[in-house]
Amino acid sequence: MAENKYPTDIIPLPTKGWFYPEGHPLASGEIELKQMTAKEEDILANPQLRKNGKFLEKLLECLIVDKTIKQEEILVPDKNAIFVSIRRLAYGDEYPIVVTCPACSDQNKVAVNLGTVENKPFNFDNHKKRDNSFTFKLPNSGVEVTYKLLNQIDEKNVETELTQLKKISAEASRELTTRLKWVIIALDGNPDKGAIRKFVDEQLLAKDSLALRKHMRETTPDIDFAFDFKCNNCGHERRTDIPMGISFLWPDFES
Repeated sequence: MAENKYPTDIIPLPTKGWFYPEGHPLASGEIELKQMTAKEEDILANPQLRKNGKFLEKLLECLIVDKTIKQEEILVPDKNAIFVSIRRLAYGDEYPIVVTCPACSDQNKVAVNLGTVENKPFNFDNHKKRDNSFTFKLPNSGVEVTYKLLNQIDEKNVETELTQLKKISAEASRELTTRLKWVIIALDGNPDKGAIRKFVDEQLLAKDSLALRKHMRETTPDIDFAFDFKCNNCGHERRTDIPMGISFLWPDFES
């Protein structure tokens, strides 16, 4: 633990730093976090920061010890793990939630043990180090798709594009296709962005899109947010994801 005025912890990252460039501060596969104090709770309670969506950005700015780390370069799987670690360090492993049973609609109060959240299995030895790219051959069209793990720059680009699309048209959300346009970085080795966008809009079959999204979900490093749920009323069982919101980081928060 570093010699600071506050306690810190070293957090292992699910990517192990494998996909960051050489010399990047996160290439070590870990990050040092300051434990959250009441001062940081003020950030979560700030209505202006909540309104403009800046509260998580501000929180990380305070809690990441190494100030050379640029938040926008943190890969999404690692940011997920960072927020889970922040929650555990601040309030412990028990996370009370309410789950609506999909079978009988009963409201179930559940206490999830965040200490059981683990990384998804991933064979790093089969992947080239410092290379943030993965390939998948679409089963129907036969096109080889190259895709990447997104970072916060990419996420903001997705959000900006979606906001612009909503201003132009009131049609149904285009989040799925917009996100794919940023995730995919080459088609059969061709990195042309215009060709990628045209392919997603006009040629990507629904069954290939589903196969690609399933492949990415199952074969890229991340933490596993799923837990085993059993309804107290009807006994229905299923794997479901842990809901995330501001109450995840501040259990007593009331909107």
